[in-house]
Amino acid sequence: MAANRSQTMVQALKSIWERGGAVGFYQGLIPWAWIEASTKGAVLVFTASEVETVSLNAGINPGFAGLLGGMTGGVVQAYATMGFTTCMKTAEITRAKTAATGVKPPSTWVLFADIYRREGLAGVNKGVNAVAVRQCTNWGSRMGFARLAEDVIRKVRGKGERDSLGAMDKILASSIGGALATWNQPIEVIRVEMQSMAKGAAADANRPAKLTIFNTLKYIYSQNGIKGLYRGVTPRIGLGIWQTICMVSFADYVKAWIAKS
Repeated sequence: MAANRSQTMVQALKSIWERGGAVGFYQGLIPWAWIEASTKGAVLVFTASEVETVSLNAGINPGFAGLLGGMTGGVVQAYATMGFTTCMKTAEITRAKTAATGVKPPSTWVLFADIYRREGLAGVNKGVNAVAVRQCTNWGSRMGFARLAEDVIRKVRGKGERDSLGAMDKILASSIGGALATWNQPIEVIRVEMQSMAKGAAADANRPAKLTIFNTLKYIYSQNGIKGLYRGVTPRIGLGIWQTICMVSFADYVKAWIAKS
């Protein structure tokens, strides 16, 4: 929906289904989404945890410590690995349809090799600055709001600041954090537009030849207004909730288990 801003939710679901049935919803999964997801654990959670721990030990409020940890982890992960994985995943999803012409669409590895051959590292990291802004605001907000929600839930439950919460309370806090963090949907729409390989986008005379965050924002606003900058926010709320539950609540249990071991 961020790439096809004129589509409604129903139309988006229909067009994805037509692209390959249930398999169409998993386009870009292997290997790019796998790499992206695994590096979230390896890079983002590690960095965020270290920053959050240092911040808490320095006496910083848990909500602000979570904000600092998420922002730092998001930026590090974006520049370390996520720039090229989101570029390739978006390219795979938005590239021109060739199946209708009877030509088998190229695999993601062929697509990657072609972009790298033509544009080098800059090509496969296209939109990386937008990804960094997205990840910084994403995980800063998700972890910050989640920790703030945990703090509120503790007070409601009559618990102390360092007292642990039950599983359902932690899931609730992460759900609140994930949903509220979608305030930054405009940067996600900008990121998708910058990395899009859709045929229509390439043919649009009004689309800047060299995209930056600011001229992409201006282009989207001129074409679709404020609503265009929030296209796809509803499914992203669901995604944000699920990711925050995994990366905050579940990750806390993993960290506690490791510490106990």
